[in-house]
Formats: sequence, structure tokens, C-alpha cells
Amino acid sequence: MAVAALAAPAQTPRPTSLAQQLRASHWQKRVLLIGAPTAGQADFQAQKKLLAAAPDQLRERDFLVLELPYDQLSAADRQYWQQELKQPLTSFAVVLIGKDGGVKRTEPKPLAPADLFDTVDKMPMRRQEARRQKSK
Repeated sequence: MAVAALAAPAQTPRPTSLAQQLRASHWQKRVLLIGAPTAGQADFQAQKKLLAAAPDQLRERDFLVLELPYDQLSAADRQYWQQELKQPLTSFAVVLIGKDGGVKRTEPKPLAPADLFDTVDKMPMRRQEARRQKSK
């Protein structure tokens, strides 16, 4: 599992499995999972390029972006992707997981940052965060 360069460096060793990474992010980060059969797949590359143009907005919204080329995942991570996240291993998918650990959005095509941020900015927790940031 690769962590995108957009993610902040970990202070402690990164958990090794997808399930552990998601548990470690619970109430701390919003997680955007980018999955595809291979890292060279066109939609996978397009999604990375779209997100690379918005590092400040991702950071402001506490995002952790995880790249998940299925051919590089462990058997446990592939099983988690299929059974827990209900995603096939045969096609591209973007999965947004909120700070509460729930799946908030899934897309079968690359997701424009504006659409991603629109989804997040409507969430009650994000609205509270935005109010706190403005009052500083």
C-alpha cells in the first residue's frame, strides 16, 4: 500500500494493513482511498494528477490519501477492500471515508477535487472545523 505524497509524514510507524491504517485515522483524518487493478491504470493516474493540484485544500480538510494498486496489496488488504468496503478488485474506485470511519462516497471514475471538497464541506463535522478555523 502506498501513501501518497500528499499525506503528512507519520509520527509513529505506519500500520501495515489497510484496516489498521483506517483504525489509526479514526477521528483524526478523512481518508481517500484510490484503488485500481494496477498503478499504471489511466483512471488511477488521472486521480493522482487531480489531487496533486490541490494539496492545500486536502491538508486543510485533514485528508490522508492512500493509493491502493490491487496487484500490490496483501491478501488481507484485498479481502478488506472487497468484503468491508464492498469494492471489486477488477476496476478503478475512489472511496471517501469520514473521520467517523464511515464510507461517505464511492465513485467509479476519477473525482474532481471540487466535487470531493463539496461533499466534505457539507458534513457537520467539517462545518464545525471551518468555524473553529475562522475564529482563530
